Amino acid sequence: MLTVEQIVSTQKDQAAAFYALANQAVTGVERLTDLNLKALKSTMADSAAQTEALFGIKDVQGIIALQNSDLKAAAEKASAYGRELYEIASGFGGEFAKVTEARAAEAQKQFTAFVDSAVKNAPKGTEQAVAALQSAVATAGTAFESVQKAVKQASEQAAASIDTMTHSALNTATVTDVKAKKAA
Repeated sequence: MLTVEQIVSTQKDQAAAFYALANQAVTGVERLTDLNLKALKSTMADSAAQTEALFGIKDVQGIIALQNSDLKAAAEKASAYGRELYEIASGFGGEFAKVTEARAAEAQKQFTAFVDSAVKNAPKGTEQAVAALQSAVATAGTAFESVQKAVKQASEQAAASIDTMTHSALNTATVTDVKAKKAA
């Protein structure tokens, strides 16, 4: 049976976990805002530089060269933005997962202790019901662990996909730039 102290302690832990996650969320929003402001400033500076360069071009070859260099620069910047955005999101996701896993493990521990206590105090003749309850608790724990593993694998696959797309975009931009220079 849970005591008042245990309930209060659990509530304190849950409140602390909530505020820790809330602070992580605010930090994530700050980082995202900073990233977007930097991207906006960079885009404005690039646009001004591109306009200035465009006014200095005197032939079609110059326009093509400018377009190709701008394409490569845009791919690199988009890739860097995507990596940093993913880092911000995965950082918060990782913190959320840690807190969630810790809370779930604690809840499972408390529930298991409750079930064990109930089993010890179960009246004679309820052995089948007790065994079914213990089996259900074990199955739920196993299912939860499987879900946690699947989420981790999905996160790792997403990171690998982002890396692959980044390399592909940069390679395409580089190949396009090389072809344009050869054509010029």
